[in-house]
Amino acid sequence: MRSIIVAAGMAALAACTPPLDPSDDSDTDPPVETDTDTDTDTDTEPVEEPPERVVIYQLVVRHFSNTTTTRRVDGTLEDNGVGRFDDIDDDAIAGLKELGVTHVWLTGIPRQATLTDWSSIGLPPDDPDVVKGRAGSFYAVRDYFDTSPDYATDPTKRLDELKALIERLHDADLKVLVDLVPNHVARGYGSVVRPDSDFGAGDDPTVFFDPDNHFFYLVDPPGQALELSRPEGWNPAGVSFDGRYAREDGSEPGRTPKVTGNDVTSPRPSANDWYETVKLNWGYDFTSGTASYDPRPATWDTMDEVVAYWQDLGVDGFRADFAHLVPGEAWTWLLQRARDRDPDAFFVAEAYDNLIGLQDTGFDAVYHDAAYDALKRLYQGRASQGDVDGVYLGLSNERRHRWLHYLENHDERRIASPLVASGSEDGSGFGSAAAGRQLGPLQFLITNGPVLIYNGQEVGEDGSGVEGFGGEDGRTTIFDYWSLPALQGWVNDHAYDGGGLTSEQAALRDWYGQLLTGPVHDPDVRGSGFWGLEYVNNSTANPGFPDDLYTFARFRPGSGRLVLVVVNFRPGASVSAPVRLPADLLDAAAIPDGADVRRIFDQTGQVDGAPVPTTRFGLTQGGISIEVADQAAAVFEVTAD
Repeated sequence: MRSIIVAAGMAALAACTPPLDPSDDSDTDPPVETDTDTDTDTDTEPVEEPPERVVIYQLVVRHFSNTTTTRRVDGTLEDNGVGRFDDIDDDAIAGLKELGVTHVWLTGIPRQATLTDWSSIGLPPDDPDVVKGRAGSFYAVRDYFDTSPDYATDPTKRLDELKALIERLHDADLKVLVDLVPNHVARGYGSVVRPDSDFGAGDDPTVFFDPDNHFFYLVDPPGQALELSRPEGWNPAGVSFDGRYAREDGSEPGRTPKVTGNDVTSPRPSANDWYETVKLNWGYDFTSGTASYDPRPATWDTMDEVVAYWQDLGVDGFRADFAHLVPGEAWTWLLQRARDRDPDAFFVAEAYDNLIGLQDTGFDAVYHDAAYDALKRLYQGRASQGDVDGVYLGLSNERRHRWLHYLENHDERRIASPLVASGSEDGSGFGSAAAGRQLGPLQFLITNGPVLIYNGQEVGEDGSGVEGFGGEDGRTTIFDYWSLPALQGWVNDHAYDGGGLTSEQAALRDWYGQLLTGPVHDPDVRGSGFWGLEYVNNSTANPGFPDDLYTFARFRPGSGRLVLVVVNFRPGASVSAPVRLPADLLDAAAIPDGADVRRIFDQTGQVDGAPVPTTRFGLTQGGISIEVADQAAAVFEVTAD
């Protein structure tokens, strides 16, 4: 159950706020939105055909199919095992389809720097000083044109085995995404597949910035040497560190230290920096604000070659890491180039700044981190329900479908990790896997944009345990060889039948499947209509109404039907209340005087509630009598009778 500290965040909404003008496209304006006019004749107009809803499953190949249970701290590949391409077979893929997935993000595919020795196939281990974890970070790419031999049954045929997996996913009508890490690469970057296309090839290392260089070089003062640190708690057995790196020891111009991936311009990055990476130069000098894009900088063409290479392998799109650190002009060019090759190429931006700008460059979806953070603060008692409402209602109608919503990904703590009343959402989970039953309908139905499920979320993986470099942080490590105990119950020795799940885990996976195959793909949820309802359902506008219910509606304009979502934020108790719908919402959705109300989804999954007849007066004045269980959400449909 959720901690009682949440009660501090359940502040009442202060006032009744009228709907926004439907033509308003502000991303900062307050509370209620609709993409429609309110003409009562909309039911005579053609009803829009909404596009397919995108459901992305983040599948970490290193972990997903790994059935080894050793889980030794700082364990080697031989100790802790690894997932492989061949293990993601037709049964596994059928299970993803059953869950409602449309796109599979194969995480960690480009070959990363690692301490694992593959000298037998010409891939020796990297210097330990520039690797995080034995396995290595997915976001320290060592060769953009290769994949990790860890994942292959026959390491010499690793790319063939990856292509076969992509074909299996395509045969099941699933789209495939891979990582694009455009801001930085591993310090030891060097391609064995396309060495002539290496980042750094042809650079002038005697200058800090040149638009035709791939990297930034620390030339002032001359002769500097890279000095590296690492977390004090990371001391894997048999691994030696000396804090030096020969390729950046300053002994000659070709060994000049480079700027670290998170913009550190010192040759002594700290243990908390992205010290294992070097920043790429897109023709923008981040230290001075100087930009030079004509002629086109070298990094643009090299990264375009990378994107084209993966598209040629069959990849349908990319999740771009820290996309806001790349100039918008570069994205506009790069995305257009990709869509010249494949008009349907799908791009997701992980970003925390310049979000609207990234949408304008052509990204199909941008992380809506503000919504995730607001929910975390609410759970911690550091925000009110009104704060959360403001975040959702700050999304413009025109852009609502271009935000990616999630409750988990590899950067965030697992939902089931402990709830901590700290000063930062980074230090806390949501307290239990059950929180997904409350927050999933909210995050996944609030817009008609893409949603993300992280492997293991659907069975309540809690991210507990010290894995190695990843430490005890409530996340699943992206640095270490590891396996996921809850997900292994579904994998069940590659039967992918859930035979090893507890009844609670199996029920949770079934619930996610029903949410993602039912309400998420509902035509009205996929439609453009959104209407926030807090302005009519609060104790100021409706005395006696419990302020800890959160309400909103989704609809296709003129369809004669709307979907009502009600979330209970009262700690430790169910809530009953009459939820009212305003007349202008009924007009926009073309709900006539006579209507039926029916419960269609709740904490138990899909339900077939008995229709309750009502009138327009009953909907607008008396309200719909609704009860929502503790730490739960419920979905209702309102249809013309």
